[in-house]
Amino acid sequence: MSKQEKYPSISVVIPARNEAQNLQHILPKLPEIVTEVILVDGHSTDDTSKIAQQLLPDIHVIQQEGRGKGDAMRVGFAACTGDVIVMLDADGSANPAEIVRFAEALMAGYDFAKGSRFIKGGGSQDITLLRSIGNYVLCQLANLLFWQHFSDLCYGYNAFWRHCLDRIDIDCDGFEIESQLCLRIHKAHYKIIEVPSVEHRRIYGESNLRTFRDGWRVLKTILKERSNTLTQTAHSAAQGNLYMQKQRSIKTVENPSVQ
Repeated sequence: MSKQEKYPSISVVIPARNEAQNLQHILPKLPEIVTEVILVDGHSTDDTSKIAQQLLPDIHVIQQEGRGKGDAMRVGFAACTGDVIVMLDADGSANPAEIVRFAEALMAGYDFAKGSRFIKGGGSQDITLLRSIGNYVLCQLANLLFWQHFSDLCYGYNAFWRHCLDRIDIDCDGFEIESQLCLRIHKAHYKIIEVPSVEHRRIYGESNLRTFRDGWRVLKTILKERSNTLTQTAHSAAQGNLYMQKQRSIKTVENPSVQ
């Protein structure tokens, strides 16, 4: 039995903008269990699409019409045909070999495998002190508001069963995509496991991430998701009360009291 037959079909989604020089460190190193690769080119001005097709002739390249990482991931998700979707950055910071680890976590019974740099076996050679502090604060806030124990909320290396998208919507455009996806997966009552991952330094080019701007977007996402949860809970409670009132009314009509 080949390795592919032991694993579900796996689609890898790679958002990329001016990452031509980095793709040679990613695409050839994808494990053979990967069955489909989708690269969403976010208005690159270099040869990102051309190099991707040279390195991996059967890659599916999509030219992004919108803007932002969140928008790119939505486009990529919609094009996936595999049973499992893996989110992989194009800057060379993520080790493609770890895909096996993510896939096996899902095969063990989990719905969402969340990469973490801050659990045993994980680490980062790239994160700055400021970003580390910001990630910790945002993560602790999410844990407090959602009663969870996440160790890493803002990391982009994740994998999940494609059927999870049937019960959640992704509607953000920026780097807050990871946080929104994680929180909505949790709110949909899917089983989440954190998987250790080592983040390496970007190989070429400059990051499109902006610490304060994107940190603010993540904060707003956390608060919005919590607010939506409270609103939905209140609505469900109101619907439940209305249902009980109707039931009591029906029983009163069907069983009028004897004078």
